[in-house]
Amino acid sequence: MSLANGRHYLAIPGPSVMPDCVLQAMHRPAPNIYTGELVEMVHGLIPDLKAVGRAQKANVAIYIANGHGVWEAALCNTLSRGDKILVLGTGRFCLGWGEFAAGLGIDCEIIDFGPQSDIDMTRVAEALAADKAHEIKAVLAVQVDTSSSVRNDILALRQTLDAAGHPALLFSDNIACLACDAFEFDAWGVDVMVTGSQKGLMTPPGIGFVYFSEKADQARGRANCVTPYWDWRPRVNPTEFYKYFNGTAPTHHLYGLRVALDMILHEEGLEAVWARHATLARAVWAALERWGANGPVAANIADPAKRSHAVTTVDMGTGNGAKMRDWMTATAGVTLGIPLQGLRPDPARAVDFFRIGHMGHVNAHMVLGLLGSLQAGMKAMQIPHDPTGLEAAIEVIGEAG
Repeated sequence: MSLANGRHYLAIPGPSVMPDCVLQAMHRPAPNIYTGELVEMVHGLIPDLKAVGRAQKANVAIYIANGHGVWEAALCNTLSRGDKILVLGTGRFCLGWGEFAAGLGIDCEIIDFGPQSDIDMTRVAEALAADKAHEIKAVLAVQVDTSSSVRNDILALRQTLDAAGHPALLFSDNIACLACDAFEFDAWGVDVMVTGSQKGLMTPPGIGFVYFSEKADQARGRANCVTPYWDWRPRVNPTEFYKYFNGTAPTHHLYGLRVALDMILHEEGLEAVWARHATLARAVWAALERWGANGPVAANIADPAKRSHAVTTVDMGTGNGAKMRDWMTATAGVTLGIPLQGLRPDPARAVDFFRIGHMGHVNAHMVLGLLGSLQAGMKAMQIPHDPTGLEAAIEVIGEAG
């Protein structure tokens, strides 16, 4: 007998849970890729993609790619070999973006703030002030690092650039958090933003997006890293449909994305989506804080104001993280996210962490069920904890309702 039998809950930080209506929209014969409903539908996706990113002034290029693909697309369209950029590490992923840049022959100045901290704007200001010749062409950051679950202040980063009078482009990786954490492309002065289909946008992995400003497109005119496939210009307002994708469209993903965008913008509303994610995140944090009062459990990011509403990285104490992930899968029917390389200050404690994805198509009963299962697992494995953690989460949900 196993209590895991029944519908399994994939609680990793992406791919997220896919709504049934998204999957049903994809369950159809292949459409005509030259004329007809698919062509008209894709034209209509662009305004809604802009709305989700609060990016009315931006262009949006669609790629058949994962997040790593749109990392490269963003770099290739704006930079030349030998250019210098500033990479702001707050976990695994901005550092990974910098590694892609280095592979293209771009000179990366790295400031690594560690796996438990957000961007320190004072240090960024110092780096910009030291760049008297304005050799730095772009500043790379992630709004949310999926490995550490930190949420960086992208508006403050823009203000830091402006205060320094520095002309560098501002890049933001929103793969983990678009349509989960509040984001304002236009109002925050972002130049390039990348995201993917498989997290807050609730569509299977396979589509990536690059949002870019007019200033970024001007850099495209000078960039020598651009290649025919990654070039974003033919993908924006194309004269022929296939140029949206530089070839065959990702047909079924597009049908799913259409439904997902309708759910976000026209059924629930973007600000309501942000509020739902914020409440569910607070419920997770309340449980962790209560459990940790009498045990080793703690959120990786100490300050709640700097935590993502899409994902929470949890330290379970020495040796407990891997045991908890295994127990949750085998006994509760829940898969938790694994820790990622470079997350922990002490690599010897790599198995102590797991990550909870609470992004996209999630609601109160899913999160409370997850937290109840975690509390049951701690009791079963005799991990010290305050047994009222679930009650703390219930209080958050009850007050919000």
